[in-house]
Amino acid sequence: MPSQGKSSKMLHNINYRIRVTLQDSRQFVGTFKAFDKHMNIILGDCEEFRKIRPKGGKEEKEEKRTLGLVLLRGEHLVTITVEGPPPKEDVTMARIPGLPGAAGLPGMGRAMQAGRGVVPPAGMPPMPPGGLPPRGPPVPGLMGPGRGVGLPAPGQMAPQIPVRPGMIPPPLLPPGVPPRMPPPPPQ
Repeated sequence: MPSQGKSSKMLHNINYRIRVTLQDSRQFVGTFKAFDKHMNIILGDCEEFRKIRPKGGKEEKEEKRTLGLVLLRGEHLVTITVEGPPPKEDVTMARIPGLPGAAGLPGMGRAMQAGRGVVPPAGMPPMPPGGLPPRGPPVPGLMGPGRGVGLPAPGQMAPQIPVRPGMIPPPLLPPGVPPRMPPPPPQ
């Protein structure tokens, strides 16, 4: 039987509920979401458990803290234990809390496929042949600044060349054309 690498063994446990123990004896229980080559681990819906010794007493008590999404650095991991299988997902259940029956329709918090050849789900109007939704008249306030508002006058945009009194202004040359050298003085 060919040997499996660590990576493929870890991939089998994605979405499982796991318990991770760190070097400082804290334990994290959560849904295993991802890992990398350094064995950094992402846990979702994570809870932290740590043991606390009272100063005068000998009895340890365990403190629990709900954390949510957590990244654990691989350098600090001691053990990884599988606690349970991934939860079964009900396909008919809406993924958006509070919106029953919204499982198939797009909406807030819902991503849908888009592009050529994708059929819109039932209840959504089809796109017109041009591909863009029909446009109405421009919405006031979204048309940009009115004419003459926000930009300088065209005369102000011309380059200003400083000319001292008694000096002849230099001729304007197109960009990239080097200025001519004055002819050498006669000898």
